[in-house]
Amino acid sequence: MHKMWSTFDPRRTLVSLAIFLFTLAILIHFILLSTNRYNWLEAPTPAPAVAAASVAPVAAPAT
Repeated sequence: MHKMWSTFDPRRTLVSLAIFLFTLAILIHFILLSTNRYNWLEAPTPAPAVAAASVAPVAAPAT
């Protein structure tokens, strides 16, 4: 581990890692905000209730 840190400057490496992780976190949050299910800032639009309205009662067979 010592040889790895002697190859790379620890400050530059950790700052680069922090910037990369922050950018990745912002990207993931914007992707989630663009979806309808995981948008926590606006109320999600409800799904259309087509299935319940289109089901008709079935008559029992005559015996």
